[in-house]
Amino acid sequence: MPPDAGRAAEQVARQSYGKLIAFLAARSRDVPAAEDALSEALASALRVWPERGVPDKPEAWLLVAARRNLMQAARHRTVAANAQTTITVAFEEAEERMNEAGKAVFPDERLKLLFACTHPAIDSSVHTALMLQTVLGIEAKTIARAFVVSPEAMSQRLVRAKVKIRDAGIPFAIPPRSALPERLAAVLSAIYAAYGLGWDGLDGEEERHSLAGEAIWLGRALLAVLPDEPEAIGLLSLMLHCEARRSARRDRNGRYVPLDEQDTAAWNVIMIAEADALLRKAGAFDRFGPFQCHAAIQSVHATRRVSGMTDWPALTTLYAALVKIKHTLGARVAEAAVIGRALSATAGLERLNRLDPRDAAAYQPYWAVRAFLLARAGDDAAAVDAYMTAIGLSDSPAVRDFLADRLKEVRQATPR
Repeated sequence: MPPDAGRAAEQVARQSYGKLIAFLAARSRDVPAAEDALSEALASALRVWPERGVPDKPEAWLLVAARRNLMQAARHRTVAANAQTTITVAFEEAEERMNEAGKAVFPDERLKLLFACTHPAIDSSVHTALMLQTVLGIEAKTIARAFVVSPEAMSQRLVRAKVKIRDAGIPFAIPPRSALPERLAAVLSAIYAAYGLGWDGLDGEEERHSLAGEAIWLGRALLAVLPDEPEAIGLLSLMLHCEARRSARRDRNGRYVPLDEQDTAAWNVIMIAEADALLRKAGAFDRFGPFQCHAAIQSVHATRRVSGMTDWPALTTLYAALVKIKHTLGARVAEAAVIGRALSATAGLERLNRLDPRDAAAYQPYWAVRAFLLARAGDDAAAVDAYMTAIGLSDSPAVRDFLADRLKEVRQATPR
């Protein structure tokens, strides 16, 4: 196979998978069938493109091929005649629009699919995983690794959820405003989880950046539909604040650099300005929520670019608010870390000691923060043990190396 054909198929699959699935599923009301049809279309592309050349509009080629596969599969299944007619008419109208005036374009309906994936009829524990696979095209084995379950268990959960969408007739639509509050929280959480996976890393730098970028796109698309939802505004502000620092997270040698040691000159000033403007806009609605609080925390960090210092007392206040709004383990560990910097290492450790050891046992940030605070408090022996645990729980080679350097410093400072 000519390399160009293989690369073209891989690129369009990576960039357009969710968009294609959303378009197909929104019309067939069958996510598994849409996935099968698109997989067959991709397989056909790998056979046909090397012989005939890569089409001018590969995304449109795949859509047409997948549409035909979907309709052929529908004909072979025992379905009601009126349902078959509905699917046929819907796709004929869609293809006519797509080819109108020679333009191979079609609407991006991933938001509709996202709301379907986070429908209350689907178990909330699978909302994020389902969105990651169907909307963003992440493989089940990768999602399983992120959620610390077996690939087989994750695949079964995803299959059951997709069948539920089809059999329960879950609509592919932005819900009415009356139903938005409960539905929106799940969608925002799923988008942020996708960004978090892109930020923390999956399989490589290119994939990480792509996934984070897709999450930001979803945030912008959601805000375009719901411009008056302060938490949607806050989520986009939060992601942009984090993304503005991407290039500063590693030094020239690729080693991890913690936030308070990053070179602020490497931060994206334009992105920070947009994030702060969004945060101010969200505040005007006087409906403060967790994503706005997270964004405000990142905004405080961003002011170090101007002031030259981190306002730890302000961060202490914001984390106290965040813990009241959303009493998660992550928020409480982060609050302890900030208290350890704003007040004293001992005060931070006291906060950590309030946590249930069973909850914290396998939580890597807890051990990293604990190790840092123990070292600042002068308890080097306990800090060494905590650093060892944090290193063992970390999935990131760069973070492991950073923690190993901190561990080495503590060991060198320990009297023999």
